[in-house]
Amino acid sequence: QVQLVESGGGLVQPGGSLRLSCAASGSIFSIVAMGWYRQAPGMERELVARINSDGTTNYADSVKGRFTISGDNAKNRVYLRMNSLKPENTAVYYCNADIVENIKTWLDCWGQGTQVTVSS
Repeated sequence: QVQLVESGGGLVQPGGSLRLSCAASGSIFSIVAMGWYRQAPGMERELVARINSDGTTNYADSVKGRFTISGDNAKNRVYLRMNSLKPENTAVYYCNADIVENIKTWLDCWGQGTQVTVSS
């Protein structure tokens, strides 16, 4: 069993910052990639940022330059620093991980989500 647990969400004013954290635990041989997705009310879930095991990253165009994803491979953790937050960034943010449990078993795992609300 593999679990992802997010933390760090909350209420922040426009222009403010938050740092999200996600910890992966369980039967993990290696992690191919970890990322953050978000889903706003009435909208589809979308990719925010992704970091691969080699350190390369991908960002949604709307957050590039404001958000930064980073990881700690030794601790199976991923972080998302969000700066210059806007009301349209309000959403539930989900941690995702592509995990190799063993040579024959690959898993696509999701956390429970953490609410981020940007409002004045």
